[in-house]
Amino acid sequence: MKISGAAAMVEALEREKVEVMFGIPGGATIPFFDELIKRKTIRNILVRHEQCAAHMADGYARVSGRVGVATATSGPGATNLVTGIAAAYMDSTPLVAITGQVPRNMIGRDAFQEADITGIVTPITKYTFLVMSASQIPSVIRTAFMLASTNRPGPVLVDIPRDVQLETTEVTFPDQVKLKGYTIRSGDPHPYQVKKAIGALINAERPIILAGGGVIMSGATNELIELAELLQAPIVTSLMGKGSVPETHPLCLGIVGMHGKAEANIALEEADVVLAVGTRISDRTVMRLDKFGENAKIIHIDIDPAEIGKNVRADIPIVADAKKALKAIKEGLVKMGFKRDPDTPWLKRIKELRDQFASEYEELLRGSLRPPKLMKILRQILPPDAIVTTGVGQNQMWSALYFEALQPRTFITSGGLGAMGFGFPAALGAKVAKPDKPVVDIDGDGSFLMTEQELATSICENIPIVVMIMDNRSLGMVRQWQSMMYEGRLSYVDLGRVPDFVKLAEAYGAEGVKVESYEEFESCMKRALRSEVTVVIDIPVPPDEKVFPMVLPGRRLKEVICRG
Repeated sequence: MKISGAAAMVEALEREKVEVMFGIPGGATIPFFDELIKRKTIRNILVRHEQCAAHMADGYARVSGRVGVATATSGPGATNLVTGIAAAYMDSTPLVAITGQVPRNMIGRDAFQEADITGIVTPITKYTFLVMSASQIPSVIRTAFMLASTNRPGPVLVDIPRDVQLETTEVTFPDQVKLKGYTIRSGDPHPYQVKKAIGALINAERPIILAGGGVIMSGATNELIELAELLQAPIVTSLMGKGSVPETHPLCLGIVGMHGKAEANIALEEADVVLAVGTRISDRTVMRLDKFGENAKIIHIDIDPAEIGKNVRADIPIVADAKKALKAIKEGLVKMGFKRDPDTPWLKRIKELRDQFASEYEELLRGSLRPPKLMKILRQILPPDAIVTTGVGQNQMWSALYFEALQPRTFITSGGLGAMGFGFPAALGAKVAKPDKPVVDIDGDGSFLMTEQELATSICENIPIVVMIMDNRSLGMVRQWQSMMYEGRLSYVDLGRVPDFVKLAEAYGAEGVKVESYEEFESCMKRALRSEVTVVIDIPVPPDEKVFPMVLPGRRLKEVICRG
């Protein structure tokens, strides 16, 4: 088949069953976009900033389970993708970024809008390609999608010079591709390691399961619940693991970490066997890496062998797909006739912890327009399969702590990178993936202001969502740290004059409303969910409102505090 490089790009994407992508055209990608408009098979969402293209593709991928696609032109267009690519890399999101590049004979000569984007993003991608011939395009794009979606998912960048897009040559479209040094693992756990894990879990007096984002990616929710019920083991989750099991399940204690539930943090510290599944066991999840698990045996399941032992030791490492490993452990226990009595001293201790902190949480619900109570009301309003995204900061932690996720892939946040501005564009990407589901972005004013220009994208592309802004006129999380750890000295955290969010929304053609009571919030949210355009709900929050529970940096999980 003799076609142009641009035609080969579109054809290759069609063969990957790409239906939508997110991006902005530029001089180095005009041939590609011209081919897109001629063929009309793939919808491009015209964003207003390339960072948002990557965040939208991220949200799309995490909700749908498919590879998200973002595109940008050369130079500044490509470098604007970097934050979104880094966020996808940290959160193991399958994403393919396609960038234009200056013509081949100008590479390395400081040409107009030239940037070595493959060099720039190498540390934050699974792989990068600089395509130097149109004939390479089909195999490169096929390989990029294979890499992005297999083993531990992640972003891949494909950089294609403008003259390669214009070049006409013979091309073939391969069904199968290989990359030297890369093997698609079966994900099957080693039987001996499974046997060791079973032995440790049988002998455990205080077992606990730490569920990470890998549980969601592998679709292992049922296997995790069945194993937990068999072991009568409480479940705690990382931030990325939130939603891996319904948070209303009696064994689920919620998230752990710096802003984890107090009972979850203490239970994880007191366990004698920790079954960590699909998690990198980050510093924000377990705090003191050097102290974590010092009195416990750690079983670590992860598809990526590089994660096992990277942050904390693994007494029993299992390199495997989470779903397959959990199933193998459960089947082994069943075969042995094992079933733990639910009336154990450990579960009595868990109940004591729940009861101990119940009054603390009740205290946080008292008063007018308290964020924890707003999260409770929102949960009552939304159906179980509604999708929530968040910005980064206090709004993110209030959401993680007090909004209960009931299904996998319904709570989307920037966990590893913590990229402010993520929530709004990720919500738009999520809505594109699931147009029939309600989508709500829980945001902060500081985070929303970084990407608010995508209101234009929302209106022009007919992507209606709801944005609720925790409006404290401050960079709230930084302010909280300064208040608690720097003798109350506040430096450059008060935003001062910020836009009237109601007028801002209306300026873009969206709807805006300000609420000042729980009753107004409930009424406005119900109305907003029926709106045909995006609705921004401005919720005033006192600048000194803090997120609790909290573990101060350098402290252990059990040193959690519930009020300041």
